[in-house]
Amino acid sequence: MDFGRVIVVMGVAGTGKTTVGRRVARALGVPFADGDAFHPAANVEKMSAGIPLEDADRWPWLDALGAWMRARDARGGGVAAASCLKRAYRDRLRAAVPGGAVFVHLTGERALIEERMAARTGHFMPVSLLDSQIAALEPLRADEPGVAVDVAGTADEVAERALAALRAYGG
Repeated sequence: MDFGRVIVVMGVAGTGKTTVGRRVARALGVPFADGDAFHPAANVEKMSAGIPLEDADRWPWLDALGAWMRARDARGGGVAAASCLKRAYRDRLRAAVPGGAVFVHLTGERALIEERMAARTGHFMPVSLLDSQIAALEPLRADEPGVAVDVAGTADEVAERALAALRAYGG
């Protein structure tokens, strides 16, 4: 599948953005970027301490990720994983990409997401922040370019559903 666009795999913590994003990027033959790598150290420290980020914390992060996305747009596409919980965050990223960005919103039951968060190791985002993420989430609206994909099942199944949804969406 040659999608040729920048794709952002979004959702609350624990939905599998990085895992699914890597699989989608591999299937499309494009680079992958984990949005967490673009966070300033101060953001990681706050989240590690169980303190939710505020919008002011997110703007530099979104701008850095947007710069990567703009570069990938000029080179045939890429896949990034980033929470993008609010419409304003998605709008900011879309504005950074002249060719536009398409969002894959990973959704699922809270209990499943919490279970997955509790099982993972070596990640700075504690389960205690899940409720603040769910409260902040503004799902994709009809006028936003993207698709929603349920996270039930294996990572390969979710990635296949994401790819099928992107094919159907077309862009």
